[in-house]
Amino acid sequence: MSEAATALRIAVLLPCYNEEAAIAQTVAGFRAALPGAAIHVYDNNSSDRTREVAAAAGAIVRTERMQGKGHVVRRMFADVEADVYVMADGDATYDASAAPALVARLVEEQLDMVVGARRSEVENESYRPGHVLGNRLFTGLLAGLFGRSFTDIFSGYRVFSRRFVKSFPALSRGFETETEISVHALELAMPVAEVETRYGARPEGSHSKLSTWGDGWRILKTIIHLYRIERPVLFYGSFAAFLAALAVVLAIPLALTYFQTGLVPRFPTAILATGLMILAFLSFFTGLILDTVVRGRREVRRLHYLSLPAPGAEPER
Repeated sequence: MSEAATALRIAVLLPCYNEEAAIAQTVAGFRAALPGAAIHVYDNNSSDRTREVAAAAGAIVRTERMQGKGHVVRRMFADVEADVYVMADGDATYDASAAPALVARLVEEQLDMVVGARRSEVENESYRPGHVLGNRLFTGLLAGLFGRSFTDIFSGYRVFSRRFVKSFPALSRGFETETEISVHALELAMPVAEVETRYGARPEGSHSKLSTWGDGWRILKTIIHLYRIERPVLFYGSFAAFLAALAVVLAIPLALTYFQTGLVPRFPTAILATGLMILAFLSFFTGLILDTVVRGRREVRRLHYLSLPAPGAEPER
């Protein structure tokens, strides 16, 4: 690493749930890669000896009682004070030796997040074909909704600046937290980068906690929820366009009959078309009003983000 990166306080954050078989190897790997870093293990109600093994390996061990990775990330970001944060899973699947390069990239280019995009040479339990396909689908969906994205939005291997961590609200509860992190960076137009890193198999005795369908459904709901919050004009405008189009389709035959006979024989259809058009206008103006609110919230978040120094920035004299 560069001299500037070495002088910074680096914290390694490892959220864990039943990782007795892998946590010692994970801690040792990051200890060797980042000798000066403080390594924090946050145990999330493990039923095995994760806490004891992590403590014996030399990590600072804390507990988060609320179940779910999102809760752990929120607690870690709130508790730990550092200049650079390295977050990874405690299952020894991420390449700890790549951490110095990720940190150096963050500091030298004054970025706010560097994502360790996973590269797996062989299929393994941690990165099954279903997970790879889901990653590609959700990455494409995120890019379509928010305009740009990363190649691996679900990677748990990330390096953050202090100003990212302390400006991130962390509202998710489970594995959808990586999606929330990615959208936060995109919405505040933060300088970010991706670096391809090796992704290996879990050690023997360690098992994945991911549920392909359950977690996939939660992630999809999170993306839709974030789209509704961050893009209200487009979200509510799409409903408005659908309702308006339906109202016009229903009204055309009525209008033609009226011009031919001067009568409106189907009052229920006329009332329905009128109601749908009113709902369309309400939906559209709801989006406009919420867009003003979102813009104000985004400006506040941006100003708070800018109040913190960039990683490696020279202090004012």
